[in-house]
Amino acid sequence: MQKTKKFFAESELIINADGSAFHLHLRPEHLADKVILVGDPGRVRLVASHFDTVECEVSNREFHTITGTYRGKRLSVQSTGIGCDNIDIVVNELDALANIDFSTREEKDQFRQLTLVRIGTCGGLQPSTPSGTFIASQKSIGFDGLLNFYARRNEVCDLGLEEAFKAHVDWNPQLCAPYVVDNDAELLNRVAKDDMVRGITIACGGFYGPQGRELRLPLADPYLNEKIESFEYDGLHITNFEMESSALAGLSRLMGHRAMTCCMVLANRRAKKVELTYNNTIDDLIKMVLDRI
Repeated sequence: MQKTKKFFAESELIINADGSAFHLHLRPEHLADKVILVGDPGRVRLVASHFDTVECEVSNREFHTITGTYRGKRLSVQSTGIGCDNIDIVVNELDALANIDFSTREEKDQFRQLTLVRIGTCGGLQPSTPSGTFIASQKSIGFDGLLNFYARRNEVCDLGLEEAFKAHVDWNPQLCAPYVVDNDAELLNRVAKDDMVRGITIACGGFYGPQGRELRLPLADPYLNEKIESFEYDGLHITNFEMESSALAGLSRLMGHRAMTCCMVLANRRAKKVELTYNNTIDDLIKMVLDRI
């Protein structure tokens, strides 16, 4: 018996009049199988400055895309903006472009797997992660709660680490339940090799309070960062804070794509030091990923 194809209504998959995805404004032919994700729309051109050829360039809001080639590889570089909510938009629309027929609004017969590598900046949480360190996320902990809205969440999460982490930090039940997802192992080994620090990354739902920064508003738990820094699980420590890796890893695993995050440390939270002149260093990380993706 032939399986009935799922149909995606206009309200669920919004397609623009030109046949492009609602937010990204990309058409299916614009998307390469290998995609570099950056938060800052301005960083898209920095990545694409290394391309040998440029095929197309599309911008809408914070979503800026350039597709081209680098040393024989067809690549897209896509900005996401800040936060796991934006990752939800980007990954769902990239998957739709790859695996839904926009003319029939039905899932395609042949699955197309994407390779997604996020390049970003982060805050280091260990003495071994000073400013300028490249960190590859082996596991990502989501403080954002995004993956909890999707079915099969438990199938792709490290439930043992989740429980150990909640017990260690005395997790406040008023907060979103944290989820833990592995980044793609083969992709991690290929991109990180032996010259990036590996560890556990926390993706936070904000830049200030959720990352333990206190300005005029006091924190609900002023000792949370200290508890985070002292956490250890199977020899892994929590190495850094950023704001997107958990949603990228989680959604990609549920959809069958391969994903990882690598970041350059901008500020070491323990040392209370920040390095703002990082363009040359982030460009080094970009070139490293371009060569290895």
